[in-house]
Amino acid sequence: MAMTPPVRPRRPWAAAAALLAATALTAALTAATPAGAADRHPDGPKPTVVLVHGAFADASGWNGVVERLQCAGYRVVAPANPLRGLAQDSTYIASVLASIEGPIVLAGHSYGGAVISTAAAGNPHVKALVYIAALVPDTGEVIGELAARFPDTELGPALQPVPFTNADGTSGTDLYVKPDKFRQVFAADLPENTTSVMAATQRPISASAFADIATAAAWHTIPSWALVARQDKALGELERFEAERAHSTTVEIDASHVAMVSHPEAVTDLILAAAHTQ
Repeated sequence: MAMTPPVRPRRPWAAAAALLAATALTAALTAATPAGAADRHPDGPKPTVVLVHGAFADASGWNGVVERLQCAGYRVVAPANPLRGLAQDSTYIASVLASIEGPIVLAGHSYGGAVISTAAAGNPHVKALVYIAALVPDTGEVIGELAARFPDTELGPALQPVPFTNADGTSGTDLYVKPDKFRQVFAADLPENTTSVMAATQRPISASAFADIATAAAWHTIPSWALVARQDKALGELERFEAERAHSTTVEIDASHVAMVSHPEAVTDLILAAAHTQ
């Protein structure tokens, strides 16, 4: 009668040896791929995309765009814009840009457009500027006065001033969008339950920002792209004027002021168009 040999228990060292072999194979495959190949464009490394939000918002407004850019293989940085004034905000964003190696595509929404126009000045790594329903001042312009040239907007009457005190005892004024006006002025193409959350979590901007003078306009020397939101009640026709003045490669879509939230695909496509020219 034939005897079935007993099954010997697998020794611990055998499992360890198998794991080491798998690790070695993975390392060999990785070594066979040229360094940085996944991060390279046909003509060089993929740029890092930096997304700067505007007033009454935070970086989460870029979430849909960030997800799409990351799926396309791009490194994305969406810093918090302090919203304390053009000089302070642009200096801070400039320091973020200085920390990034390699080429950069820099995008700004709304007031963030004014910030990136100043922050990018003199930085040779910024290869493209992308303006999304943005303020795009020229050197020497006051952004509040620039916006006032186009009185067809509804933002001014919708603002609510709230005084604040600094640590040194000086005072200032923050500006919010009134919650009952937020959806109408800012985000009419989004569901009401979404805009109610956006209104409740909005970040104010210091009123002094609208009296600040732009000290630089990087769009004079850096190629730019612009998205004009036709249904924007916050900036209105100002967007088209600025895009034409800056000679930006421009697309227009039917969107509210927060086009990157309501139409993340169109915004992502424009950023990718800018990135692919680098």
